[in-house]
Amino acid sequence: MANSKRALFQKRRMRVRNKLRKVNAGRVRLSVHRSNKNISVQLIDDVQGKTLAAASTLEKDLGMVGKNNLEAAAKIGAAIAERAKAAGVTEAYFDRGGFLFHGRVKALADAAREGGLKI
Repeated sequence: MANSKRALFQKRRMRVRNKLRKVNAGRVRLSVHRSNKNISVQLIDDVQGKTLAAASTLEKDLGMVGKNNLEAAAKIGAAIAERAKAAGVTEAYFDRGGFLFHGRVKALADAAREGGLKI
């Protein structure tokens, strides 16, 4: 029987998360969530269970409310890199969830790298 789209997404998500757990050496996780209208990213410390920094297109001060395109993803990536520096984070593992590393997710990661965050 064919798997549903949601089941395949969950399968990819857990595969990525389990690989990160194996290689995580105390580094924080840069977790990305992409919807049809917005994109958001968080820096999560799994040891303490806390979010260190976050950025989203839902924030009015970034001026990208309701936009989910390559330009918005790049702006969010630059914002999270800046906030990571402020939080004292220089390197993180990229947790793409079940999303493919392509398009908006890739643009976000590239912008975060350009901002000085080592992924």
